Amino acid sequence: MDTVHGSEPSRAEIDSLQGPALVEFGAAWCGYCRAARPLIASALSGAPPVRYIRIEDGKGRRLGRSFGVKLWPTLIFLKDGKEIARLVRPENSGLIQRALENICKDA
Repeated sequence: MDTVHGSEPSRAEIDSLQGPALVEFGAAWCGYCRAARPLIASALSGAPPVRYIRIEDGKGRRLGRSFGVKLWPTLIFLKDGKEIARLVRPENSGLIQRALENICKDA
C-alpha cells in the first residue's frame, strides 16, 4: 500500500501501526528523494506486503522532527510501530531490501 500524506498523520497513528511498515520522509522537489524513488519501488516489488507511507516533510512539520529526520529521504522501517532500522539517502535497492526483509521476519 502506498499512501502519500500531504497533511501528516500523528505520531500516535504511526506508533500504533501493526505489522511491518516503511515510512519515507521527503519532499516532492528533493532530487535525492526523486533518485531514491525507483530504488524504493524495486525493493518493495520483491518484498512481502508492507505498508508504505510517504510523508511530505518540511518546515513546520512535526512528525519528521519527532523521528529526528534531518536529511531526505529518510526511510524508517517499523514493526508494530517500533523503529527497527533507518536508512538516510539510500544509494541502492539492496540496502532497502535487507531492511524490509528484517521487518517482515516472523510477521
